[in-house]
Amino acid sequence: MITTLIVAVFVIGYACIALEHGTKINKAPVALLMCAICWTLVTVGVNSGAIALPHGEPITERMLHHLSETCEIIVFLMGAMTIVEIVDANGGFNFVRYRLQTTSKRKLMWRMAWMTFFLSAVLDNLTTSIVMIMVLRKLVANKEDRFLFAGLIILAANAGGAFSPIGDVTTIMLWVRGMLSTQGVITEVFLPSVASLLIPCLIMHFRMKGEIEGVKIEEFVEKNQEFSQKERNIVFCLGVGGLLFVPIFKSLTHLAPYVGILLVLGVLWTAVEVFLARKKNHHLMSTHRVTNMLQKIDMTTILFFLGILMTVATLQDTGVLTAFGQWLNDVTGENHYAITGVIGAASSIVDNVPLVAGCMGMYPIDVAGALAQDGIFWQLLAYCAGVGGSMLIIGSAAGVVVMGLENISFGWYLKNITLLALAGYLAGIAVYAIQHPIFVSLGLINA
Repeated sequence: MITTLIVAVFVIGYACIALEHGTKINKAPVALLMCAICWTLVTVGVNSGAIALPHGEPITERMLHHLSETCEIIVFLMGAMTIVEIVDANGGFNFVRYRLQTTSKRKLMWRMAWMTFFLSAVLDNLTTSIVMIMVLRKLVANKEDRFLFAGLIILAANAGGAFSPIGDVTTIMLWVRGMLSTQGVITEVFLPSVASLLIPCLIMHFRMKGEIEGVKIEEFVEKNQEFSQKERNIVFCLGVGGLLFVPIFKSLTHLAPYVGILLVLGVLWTAVEVFLARKKNHHLMSTHRVTNMLQKIDMTTILFFLGILMTVATLQDTGVLTAFGQWLNDVTGENHYAITGVIGAASSIVDNVPLVAGCMGMYPIDVAGALAQDGIFWQLLAYCAGVGGSMLIIGSAAGVVVMGLENISFGWYLKNITLLALAGYLAGIAVYAIQHPIFVSLGLINA
């Protein structure tokens, strides 16, 4: 009975999260309520003898265990968000504006697609989408053309985030928990991610004809003139280079990724403080300090992750996820392509974070086979959950933010972009199915 109530609370809460745009209720408080109610029900079940926790551990120890795992992800995300905010606030991304300037629609499409793709792998798909939309507004005035480019940004941002251990929240979750390694996810998911973007780009190439009208190519105003070009370059190199260094740091030290992100943040923060200390402008000192930028961190997103991951932990401890995973195996015949393909399609309707968190609970990591580190299941899950969200505009953080910034309707996206996203999604799965046995035969990966 208690377990049924926990599942009911989760289903109702999940529905509210999925329907956030219709109900206008932010998903963060819903996730926090789910977390508190579910853990209360678990406590009641344990005290009454209706629920037996794994290994017979006390309820407080189980909560601390799950909280420690969740906090690893949250601290990493907060550090990465702060680093990106520092780089952007100090004009670190100005180079993007200059590299994209052109009057040809086709040239802009290809430049924007691959710039977004690789930026998303280094930053994250949400931040990259915001940066690229701000640039797009300076380059394209026609509304219909800008909508097409904005749709392309969503596809590219999600595709780029899927093959990088730090490019998407779901990939970060799998990487931090040890389901994926840096080398493994880049080696096996890169080509499928490229295919998922290349196919839509080839199709859109024939729709993009003529020259861009309405906006004159002009010099963009530099952000933060108070920082010299050399100082901006240093901030950019320390920030973006530091993010790229985090996976290397993890491989060298075997410490948790959040330690590396804190190291990078500390170095970048110190450098900004040194630059500011050399300025005589006291107003600059007060407005550009990192302490003020910390206020811009999206705490709503952080609290949502906390709530949803801790809620999913209750389903894991009560055996619900294990039972559901076994049912999926029985229905699909343990076909990992079918399971992850369905999860990817579902991520276009509901948030991919709880979907991936649920899978991590349903399928514990194994020492060998498809569920081992860098196994087929985890690689496909990283790809499908990341790229599958592109099929609907509400299916990813990148889509939601672009929808808000450009006022793109659900119907317009469904009509103009969804089939392109689906074609790319299926192409990526096909590429993975072809490359996997080839990589095994070449000894690049384990069977």
